Amino acid sequence: MSQFSSIFNGLARSFSIRRGKNPGNGDGREAAEVMAKDAKKNDLILRSSGFVNIDGSNNFASVFSKRGRKGVNQDCTIVWEEFGCQADMLFCGIFDGHGPWGHFVAKKVRESMPSSLLCNWQETLAQASLDPDFDLESDKKHHRFHIWKHSYLQTCAIVDRELEHCRKIDSLYSGTTALTIVRQGDLIYVANIGDSRAVLATTSDDGNLVPIQLTVDFKPNLPQEAERITQCKGRVFCLHDEPGVHRVWLPDEESPGLAMSRAFGDYCIKDYGLISVPEVTQRHITSRDQFVVLATDGVWDVISNEEAIRIVSSTPDKAKAAKHLVESAARAWKKKRKGIAMDDISAICLFFHSTPLSIT
Repeated sequence: MSQFSSIFNGLARSFSIRRGKNPGNGDGREAAEVMAKDAKKNDLILRSSGFVNIDGSNNFASVFSKRGRKGVNQDCTIVWEEFGCQADMLFCGIFDGHGPWGHFVAKKVRESMPSSLLCNWQETLAQASLDPDFDLESDKKHHRFHIWKHSYLQTCAIVDRELEHCRKIDSLYSGTTALTIVRQGDLIYVANIGDSRAVLATTSDDGNLVPIQLTVDFKPNLPQEAERITQCKGRVFCLHDEPGVHRVWLPDEESPGLAMSRAFGDYCIKDYGLISVPEVTQRHITSRDQFVVLATDGVWDVISNEEAIRIVSSTPDKAKAAKHLVESAARAWKKKRKGIAMDDISAICLFFHSTPLSIT
């Protein structure tokens, strides 16, 4: 197990892992929650608009959220430096709630997902260590990806099941999307449920900054999504006054009309094609990759990928990059979506190569 020593170094503060015996899920989850509390005390977790810039870290995160014109802001975010007591790890996520209880659902998932993911990641590593033929160092990139993917799949299933049984939140007709990233050294792992989007800004061969979309917007009209929904007897169609906006509907009712095909919650339609299974991908970060933008659909409805990275890269004070992007999107709503109530708009700008900045 020597190849695991560096990975387990931080986790050993709260987790106890013994060959041949896996810790109970409750114990692991409790330990992960203790980590979260300690991280909050040490200003390693940000759950509001602002920025995170820890001394010695290669990360710099700018966060901003703006309430729309539909009521309470149902978006929420999190950035957690030194995720799981690992100096080279960071977790960030953006959650877009919908429905009457959407803001409660989004916050519930934001609170439970990081700790659950830590617990499942630790348990998956422990299980892998029991295999005598498993050698993490032989193909580190491949093995790490499958460990994180398995951990994410387990986590999302658990979080959705817990949400369904949460008596304090009525999530029958309410839910949330979830877009999260874990950075571990020079690798990032992206997990997406819903229609928020992650866009990487990287330098091309000619020196220009270009966008690379890292996620799929899981809309109901995507062929593979529509096929699953219709096979489950759900329906996908647009309302007459919303041409081009495909929504998911129950077999015999014009409800709930979800504009995404994957989400936590929304149990009224979970049997009819809506799923909470994430798409998990990875990317190796090089010196060409400058930053990644995570944003809710309130940004992408009016701002292109190219415009987004231009706005962020042109912001002199990187601590205000997310605010600049969100406010640009708000102005674009007024011009491009006249007569339509502005959606909540939120963004996280994660810079990969942190340099000393002048914060004003």
